[in-house]
Amino acid sequence: MRLAMHLTPRWIALAAALALGALAGSVAHAAGPLDERGALKSITCAACHGQAGNSRSSAMPIIAGQDAAYLKKQIQDYAAGKRLSAEMEPYAKQVLNLGVDDVAAYFASRRREPTPIPSPADAVARGRSAAAQCVICHGPQGQGDAAKLIPNLAGQAPGYLREQLLLFKQDRRSPGDPALAALKALLKTIPDETLGDLAAYYSSLR
Repeated sequence: MRLAMHLTPRWIALAAALALGALAGSVAHAAGPLDERGALKSITCAACHGQAGNSRSSAMPIIAGQDAAYLKKQIQDYAAGKRLSAEMEPYAKQVLNLGVDDVAAYFASRRREPTPIPSPADAVARGRSAAAQCVICHGPQGQGDAAKLIPNLAGQAPGYLREQLLLFKQDRRSPGDPALAALKALLKTIPDETLGDLAAYYSSLR
């Protein structure tokens, strides 16, 4: 989960409050207690990520349909300062207090809607070729590996993907995490412009 740089906690809180009325209606039709708990506890997230986790912004990640264990790990890392974000840290701590398992399970259970933001066809083609070295971990369709906490990249927001690839390459995301050492070493061998192509390719997958 990631919050836009220009949104202050005050505005997030206001947007979340405005979203409550709409969310309450959907909760009434929830499939069960887990859905209901997760929906109510996810209001803080809805202001930026959307009620069902399908952000339409290029810079904001789609979290709907992402593996629950992966989402939980990211929230925990934000709260602990392991994944650095002055914007996300306080909200991650709030989610931990509310019930991270319910929130992660709620977004994981939502139907994933791929980004509507198109990527240039030439960038997608170049990214498809470059992605051959990513398949071993992320799979042939970018689906990831839930058992290894490797995220689903298919249909993800292109701007967000490119930013995260750059942060990994520069060791500014989860610095010093040994589990990410191989990824970061690989990315250091890839030109920045190719990272943009990879983002375009994975965002185009459905």
